[in-house]
Amino acid sequence: MHGRTGAPRGHGPGARRALVVPAAALLLALTACSQDPPPSVGGAAASALASSSAAPTGGVPVQAGALPSAAATVAPTRLRIDRLKLAARVDAVGIDAATGDFAVPPSVDEVGWYRFGPGLEATAGSIVIAGHVDSAEQGKGAFFRLRELTPGDALVVTGSDGVSHTFTVVAREIFAKTAVPLERYFARDGAPRLTLITCGGPFDARTRHYRDNVVITAQPAAR
Repeated sequence: MHGRTGAPRGHGPGARRALVVPAAALLLALTACSQDPPPSVGGAAASALASSSAAPTGGVPVQAGALPSAAATVAPTRLRIDRLKLAARVDAVGIDAATGDFAVPPSVDEVGWYRFGPGLEATAGSIVIAGHVDSAEQGKGAFFRLRELTPGDALVVTGSDGVSHTFTVVAREIFAKTAVPLERYFARDGAPRLTLITCGGPFDARTRHYRDNVVITAQPAAR
């Protein structure tokens, strides 16, 4: 990932004010080879998990401005996707102070959990994990094959408390970066769900960015 994944500008780690995020700042951009993702599938299911009251605001909607205490939040620490032969460390990330963007880990083998959103203990909202698709310097990233996921695939996220949570994919959606419905994917309301984000689509050699975002939505597996 090229460091343009997006996040609230002006809110450093530990900030305790409302998280209103410029839409442009949350768009993911990666460098390296072109990818042609398969068509979107399951969009209606992803929409159904989001709160019906959510409306586009140009930023990330929040229910409260105060962030939960560290003790109250169960941070994702490991992500396993057997179908993709993926086992990745998850780092809690906030904002890159230099750019104001989502501070995805620099190593393409690791992925980042957006710690200004819900943790695994949440009973509502979107738990966001973003990662690299690849890098010109480091090669294939943890999310290189993310576009291959389809509804019904299983994901396992382990939390800082040692408990593993299984999610089932309900949607794979492809959006142009300028058309990602951020109010849906970074919301703190609606049904609890896991959102995985990376880049895909044609690669623009001039701008060194991919054109699109690949978004996977998964819901807690039935017990």
